[in-house]
Amino acid sequence: MTAAVDVNLEVLARELSELPEEWHGAGSVQPSVLPALVRLTRQTQIRRSAETGAGRTTVLLSHLSPDHTVFAIDAGGSISAARNHPHFRAERVRFVEGFTQRTLPQHQFPGPLDLALIDGPHGYPFPDLEYYYLYPLLNPGALLVLDDIHIPTVRHIFDFLSEDAMFRLEEVAGETAFFRRTDAPTFSPECDGWWEQRYNTARFPLPAPGTPAATSAP
Repeated sequence: MTAAVDVNLEVLARELSELPEEWHGAGSVQPSVLPALVRLTRQTQIRRSAETGAGRTTVLLSHLSPDHTVFAIDAGGSISAARNHPHFRAERVRFVEGFTQRTLPQHQFPGPLDLALIDGPHGYPFPDLEYYYLYPLLNPGALLVLDDIHIPTVRHIFDFLSEDAMFRLEEVAGETAFFRRTDAPTFSPECDGWWEQRYNTARFPLPAPGTPAATSAP
């Protein structure tokens, strides 16, 4: 279904946040996330966006972005719920259905992204894989949204990005982090260069596991 263009985004964000837990069975972002998404996207022009996973954010992003791509499976009816919401703008959204571990590496975007939301599978190394295929596409000023940072496999990405020159932490809303892409050069997705990353230089060298230094570390 297609919504009217003049929907108040703050009202829509609130209404989506108040949907019952059983709206779909794949889990959802916390209530503070959607208002933060509306507020932070006002600081940049969103021309193209992508997300892994589907649900409330998909409906909202169909208003925030004129060209939005969703990589997801219909887990718990998440895609179906988004498609059937009365304010979903179907003409602005493309669904790439399937496991993101397979679909995202094969997808060819027509251009760079101004927003990417990572909320697909959380088992290791799948969040890392999604980040790898999305980060080179982000324009300076783009938003990178990382959901479920309370899960260890996602939290380590949060910790890394919090120290990386390419990103600035804008806000944490509930269990979701909002990073802004800086003007720093894009780290090559094809070379090595671990020694150029702040997260590594701040900790190198780590003691080998089992050594006294390692076992006495907090």
